[in-house]
Amino acid sequence: MEKPLITIKEIGRKYVIGTEVIHALKSVSLDINKGEFVALMGPSGSGKSTLMNILGCLDTPSSGTYILNGTNVSQMTDDALAEVRNKEIGFVFQTFNLLPRSTSLDNVALPLIYAGTSKKDRDARAAKALENVGLGNRMDHKPNELSGGQRQRVAVARALINNPSIILADEPTGNLDTKTSIEIMALLEEIHSKGNTIILVTHEEDIAQHAHRIVRMRDGLIENDYQNTEIKSVSPRLQALNESGSDWEKIN
Repeated sequence: MEKPLITIKEIGRKYVIGTEVIHALKSVSLDINKGEFVALMGPSGSGKSTLMNILGCLDTPSSGTYILNGTNVSQMTDDALAEVRNKEIGFVFQTFNLLPRSTSLDNVALPLIYAGTSKKDRDARAAKALENVGLGNRMDHKPNELSGGQRQRVAVARALINNPSIILADEPTGNLDTKTSIEIMALLEEIHSKGNTIILVTHEEDIAQHAHRIVRMRDGLIENDYQNTEIKSVSPRLQALNESGSDWEKIN
């Protein structure tokens, strides 16, 4: 049997602020398998952002273990974590986090610079990634020349550029209107249909319903973890695939 892509065991995270100790995570255990689409939910202060930072190797736990793709990343140095992040994780943030003076192409190619890829290969791969998210005609545009939805598509293309093990999407529709949110969720659904593992952090119920599994947090603990029986799909191409039974790649 294939091992989970992510295994966290009894993860705790505490912060000391002055004389006060805050237990952001108390004891969290979770397995996520390759190819899952998981929504991580919870009110403000539930610990979901802290857990996301640990899952994304942006932070290390105070206690417990985190095995990512067979590697124990729980107690790694910052430099080692940065390497794991660049290789294993693609991030999509609410605020897009794009470089304002760089073109779409250069923004998408950025992770490949850290990976030591040649400029020619970087540009070719970034161009392909932008075409895959429907922005082949926006490669030379800078973020301020793009709509919010287009900026988020650039961010999604950048997240995919290194073929990461996990796409970690933190409130990816938080700054977008309803129509654009649906477009971005359709894009994430299609990425998932190609076999990518997606962890979606959200406080919005309707966005969480796109995930196949929902993990709810409260007070630093997992309150509920269940398979979503009412998956909400919005991708027109996936609906076409379901109706025709044809191969996704052909539709794409």
